[in-house]
Amino acid sequence: MAYTALYRRFRPLKFEDMVGEDHITTTLKNQIKAGRVGHAYLFNGGRGTGKTTSAKILARAVNCLNPKDGEPCNECEICKEILDGSLTDVVEMDAASNNGVEDVRSIRDEVNFLPTKAKYRVYIIDEVHMLTTAAFNALLKTLEEPPEHVKFILATTEPQKIPTTILSRCQRFDFKKITNENIIKRLKIICKESDIKITDEALELIAVLSEGAMRDGISILERCCQEEVDEIGVDLVKDLVGIPSLDYISKISRAIFEENEIKALEVVDDVINDGKDLNNFLWEVIKYIKDVLVFKASGKLEIYNKEELKEIEEISKLASREKLLNIIYMLSDLENEVKWSNQKTIMFQAGIIRACSSVETDGLDELRKKVEELENKISSGNITVNKTPTKPVEEPVQKVKENVKPSPVTEPAPKKAVSKASTPIDNNSGNSEINWSNVINQLKSTGKVRLFTSLANTKVNQQGDMILEIVFPNGLTPFVKGILEDPINRKDLESVIFSETGKQWNIKLVDGKADNTAKANTKNNNLMNDLGIDINVIE
Repeated sequence: MAYTALYRRFRPLKFEDMVGEDHITTTLKNQIKAGRVGHAYLFNGGRGTGKTTSAKILARAVNCLNPKDGEPCNECEICKEILDGSLTDVVEMDAASNNGVEDVRSIRDEVNFLPTKAKYRVYIIDEVHMLTTAAFNALLKTLEEPPEHVKFILATTEPQKIPTTILSRCQRFDFKKITNENIIKRLKIICKESDIKITDEALELIAVLSEGAMRDGISILERCCQEEVDEIGVDLVKDLVGIPSLDYISKISRAIFEENEIKALEVVDDVINDGKDLNNFLWEVIKYIKDVLVFKASGKLEIYNKEELKEIEEISKLASREKLLNIIYMLSDLENEVKWSNQKTIMFQAGIIRACSSVETDGLDELRKKVEELENKISSGNITVNKTPTKPVEEPVQKVKENVKPSPVTEPAPKKAVSKASTPIDNNSGNSEINWSNVINQLKSTGKVRLFTSLANTKVNQQGDMILEIVFPNGLTPFVKGILEDPINRKDLESVIFSETGKQWNIKLVDGKADNTAKANTKNNNLMNDLGIDINVIE
C-alpha cells in the first residue's frame, strides 16, 4: 500500500474536526442547515490554515444524501466518490498552473450542463489570484449570473490581486492563523493515533516554527518521525529544521554589547575556522539580536529554552532599546556590504569591530555635549572673551511735527500668518487623526516583526490631508528603507494605518538624523552670531 503523508491522512473530514476557525465553520453549517448556501465563496488566508479543506467539506456537505447538522456524513455514495476524487461533478482546479482564459472558458461551457449524479456542480479554484486578466473577465459573467446547480469556491492567499468585480460577487471568509495551543492540541491527537513519542517541549517548538500553519506543523512532525529515535526531543527538531547552535551567536552578541573587540574577533576566527558561511552566520546574529530586543520589550520568547532565555536576559541588560536597534541596522548594512564584497572576511571583521565601538548620537546630542564642555570651561575660568565692542543697533526715530499731538488710537498688531503645511501628529493625543503608538502595537500584535522593529522609535508628521511623513530620528538605513518599500510590507502598513484613521495616506519616509544634525549646526552658529562675540577656548 502506498505511503500517505500525515497531513493528508489527518485532513479533517468534517467542520467540527477543524481547529481555530470556528467563526467560519459555524456560519457555513448554519447556511447549509437553513438551505441558504451562496453561489460563490472566497476563502482567504495564509498557507495551511484550512482553505482547501473547508472547500472540500463544503462541496460534500451541499451534495450529501444524508447531511446531519450541516455536516457531510462521509458514508453515502456521493460523499465517498467526492473523497476518492471519482465524482466529476466536483472539480478542483489549480489556478497557478491553469490560469489562462481557455481554462476558464472550459468551465464556462460546462456549467450549462446539469450534474451527472450530485445535486450541485461545484468548482474549487485554488490560488485564484494567479488567473490572468482575460481569465478573470471570462469568469466574471458566470459568477454574475450562475445557473442554480453551480457553486464556486475560490481560495487565495492574496485577495488584493483579485479584481473588485470578482470580490463583490463572492461571500468572503478570512481564515486566521491557527494559535500555537490549537496546533499543539491537534499534533497530540496525531501523535497518539500514530504511536509517535514526542516531548511537550518539542511540540511547543514545532508549533512556534509552523507560524500558524497547521500543515507546516504536521510536515515538521512527519520529518522528525523519519529519524530512528525512541522519542522526539527539542534538539532533534532544531537539527532537522536547520536552527544553528546558539553558542557562537550568543558569544559574539555579548561581545558586541560589552564592546569587547578582542573577544568578538576570537569568535569570528572560530566561525571562519569551522567553515561557517559568513552571510548565514551574520543573518542569524541579526535575528538573535532582534529576539533580544523583543524580549526586552515584551519579557518573553517562545523558541528558546530556560538556559537560552537566561543568556538573552543578561544580554538585554547590557544595552538600551535604541542601542539594540542601532546594532540591528548596522549589522544589516554590514550584511549588504559582505554580500557584494570580494573580501568578505575583512569586511566582516571590520564591521564587527565597528559594531563593538558604535555610539549612535544625533545632532542634538552633539550640541548638548558641546554646551556641557563650554559650561565646564567657563566655570573653571579657562576661557577668554574678546571685548571688541560691536556696532550698536540704531533704533528708528519717528519724526513728529511740532504742535501735532500723536493719535491715541494705535493700530492693532498684524496677525502672524500660520503655516498649515506641516502639522505634527501627537503620538499620545486623543484628538489627533492617528495614534502612531496604536499602529506600532498593532504591527507587533499581528506578527509583523520586521515592520515593528523597523518603525520602533519613529514619529509621524501630517503634510496636508494626503501625505503622512514617517520620521526616523536615528537615521533611515538602506536596510530599513528596503523593508518599508517592499510592496507586501507597504501594503500591510497602509492597511494598519487605514484601520486606525479610516482614510488612505501617501507615505513618505524622512531621515530625521540628517535633518536634526543640520538644524543643530545652524542653531549653534546662530547662537554665536546673536551673541556678537568671539569665543576662544583655551585647551
